[in-house]
Amino acid sequence: MSHVIAGRGKPSRLSRLSESIAPYLFLTPAFSLLLIFTIIPIINAARLMFYEWNLVSPPKFIGLGNFVRLFHDDVFLKSIYNTLYFVAGSVPLSVLPALPLAWLFSREWLKGRGVFEVIYFIPVVCGWVEVATVWRFLLDSRVGLVNYILGLLGIGRIKWLTDPSIVMIAVILVHAWKHIGYNTVIFHAAINSIPKFYYEAAEIDGASTHQIFRHVTIPLLMPIIFFVIVVNTIWAFYVFPQVYVLTHGGPGYASYTMVFYLYHYGFIMYDMGYAIASAMVLFALITLFAYFQGRILSREVRFK
Repeated sequence: MSHVIAGRGKPSRLSRLSESIAPYLFLTPAFSLLLIFTIIPIINAARLMFYEWNLVSPPKFIGLGNFVRLFHDDVFLKSIYNTLYFVAGSVPLSVLPALPLAWLFSREWLKGRGVFEVIYFIPVVCGWVEVATVWRFLLDSRVGLVNYILGLLGIGRIKWLTDPSIVMIAVILVHAWKHIGYNTVIFHAAINSIPKFYYEAAEIDGASTHQIFRHVTIPLLMPIIFFVIVVNTIWAFYVFPQVYVLTHGGPGYASYTMVFYLYHYGFIMYDMGYAIASAMVLFALITLFAYFQGRILSREVRFK
């Protein structure tokens, strides 16, 4: 009798097959959208970077001609330098202040923490066009509020948006100002998720507040720090709206970035093959940075 019951309870080959196929059937709609709107366009773009195409005449195959032209263009090389300079300046300024701010907002003795969190997060929910437009007036060398305050402090007027040696610094500061709030919220949530017994054990051992932050909080936050650094690096490589509104790539080519260069040739000059080639160079740079960041930071990251 027990053999009969066991036989009836054993799943058939058809039911096992349906159970193995079911997850893929649920994934099919999402994967279809990913295939149509992401994977196929990327493959098509990878093909078009070997062509000369102006959206009107048929694509003309030129092999590596677009890449040869890119790396012989001083403006493109300048845009690479400006982009790397922007990444090197904006990522630390966006991430480093956010961690102590998040730790401060997690302290119970700080009154009105919610108000401060809202104030820091307001720039995040504002669009880049609005933010950059406001900062364009604030940084105006003649009537801007920033120079007015500097004048009260005895500092001379600074040509934030018209001096080639300073303009990228201005763009970096505006970018960091907008993204600090996002990073602060991420770090704040991560700090609040750390079990309290870690802190209690450290306090029993006589650790100071600084030692607890350095030797308890930061090591436990390393996976989140890794995530925030990588995400902010990718955002920094895609810098465009703040440059477009604040400087439009100027003065001269002093604030030209790779995305702005791509936009100029793709949507103003309609040189699509050339623009796609520059986009692939940008993609390669982002991939390299993400890879090396992973290799370096993963030594300190312990995912559990």
